Amino acid sequence: MNAAFKLRARFQASAAKTLKLVGASGQLGYGVPEAAFEAALACRPDMIGADMGSTDIGPTFLGSGAMATSPEQTRKDLARLLAGARAIDAPLIVGSAGSAGAGPHLDATLAMVRDIAAAEGLSFRLTVIRSDIPAATAAEAVRDGRVRSMGVLPEFTAEAAHKAAHLVGQAGTEAFVRALETDPDVIIAGRACDTGIYAAIPEWLGFEPAAATHMAKIVECASLCCVPGGRDSILATLDRAGFELESMNPARAATPMSVAAHSLYEQGDPHQIIEPAGVCMVDTARYAALDDRRTRVEGARWVPAERPTIKLEGAEYLGERAVLLAGSADPRFIDRIKANLEEVADVVRGLVCEPGVAPDYELFFRTYGLDAVFPWPNAPETPPREIFILGECIAPSQERALAVVKSTKQYLLHHGFPGRLSTSGNIAFPFTPPELSAGPAYRFNVYHLMTVDDLAPHFPIEVEDIRA
Repeated sequence: MNAAFKLRARFQASAAKTLKLVGASGQLGYGVPEAAFEAALACRPDMIGADMGSTDIGPTFLGSGAMATSPEQTRKDLARLLAGARAIDAPLIVGSAGSAGAGPHLDATLAMVRDIAAAEGLSFRLTVIRSDIPAATAAEAVRDGRVRSMGVLPEFTAEAAHKAAHLVGQAGTEAFVRALETDPDVIIAGRACDTGIYAAIPEWLGFEPAAATHMAKIVECASLCCVPGGRDSILATLDRAGFELESMNPARAATPMSVAAHSLYEQGDPHQIIEPAGVCMVDTARYAALDDRRTRVEGARWVPAERPTIKLEGAEYLGERAVLLAGSADPRFIDRIKANLEEVADVVRGLVCEPGVAPDYELFFRTYGLDAVFPWPNAPETPPREIFILGECIAPSQERALAVVKSTKQYLLHHGFPGRLSTSGNIAFPFTPPELSAGPAYRFNVYHLMTVDDLAPHFPIEVEDIRA
């Protein structure tokens, strides 16, 4: 037997019927605090989990197939978790491999895992869950009326599916439970619901999904639910009635307030956690302090879905991006900043485009200190003393994008606006050159829900026995 089946055998033989689960990292690849992780291992947990991905990083990594984290740090984190899990013979489950969880991200992560195993002399059974959704599958769902929009994106179309450089679905608990039936030591999944990482073993062993899902949604962020919040490993002890939480860093406390407040994290409605197979209702949850560092949670409810759904994510290539970085402390320049930028954009358009030819680029400005973060309806009563200007150009080539922002820089620097006192020096640069190539530009063009009859066909499983 490997780690998964050994765990099941121990659980079935135990009268206690509790599970100890460790959330090792909220996003693997940014560093795993060593002391807290070692403290977690000392508790002899029944499983170790880590999420690797998020849409917080934006669409570029999904679109490009590149990892958001540095390869060196990612490999270090994976090695720490692999070594720790194998040392105590506990299942290790990692979701959303390589930041965005598409095929290239998953394959790059698997290559690291195999390399670490060879270098460290580790042997284990590896089960892989793939999350790529064929564009034809999504297009067929559109024709059948089984896709609906989330948030502000327009209604989904077959064209959008085919335009996505990579299209993934979020694997839920169901896929991880199927993976556990292969008796793995290690599970590495492509794009996945963060809850599935931690709820799968409890559900596989017969726990009700309500407490398991509620617990999973909290521990997937490690000690972020604590005071002060942080990235140290967290320990959850789950039983039939609820679960207990304890940060593995003694400086962090999981309090009833801090744990309950975590319901606001990544949720449109803090009273419910929506999953592919149903909804975990936490409006009836109760939070009680066990001591000054630990909290117990009970009372969540589970409402099964009439039909399961899969959250689809896709990123469309837009062009090549270049940026301009500048600032201003000139009150006259700041007072009419919007007009200045519009006038400079008009000047640049006339200089870099042939007469009568429409621009082959898009030029945007964000003015930090005024309205770059949020589109305020009114100007501030007192103009800021300084502002930061971020110019962004997206064009068919990197050379074209740079050409546009270089001209923009020059004419912004010397723009003749009403009330100007100096013929130059109305803006300042943090460094030179202030124009930078930023690589390919992508946008999320798929962020929708697809209704399905069966989740399993969309998340195929592969098994590999790795021998040192």
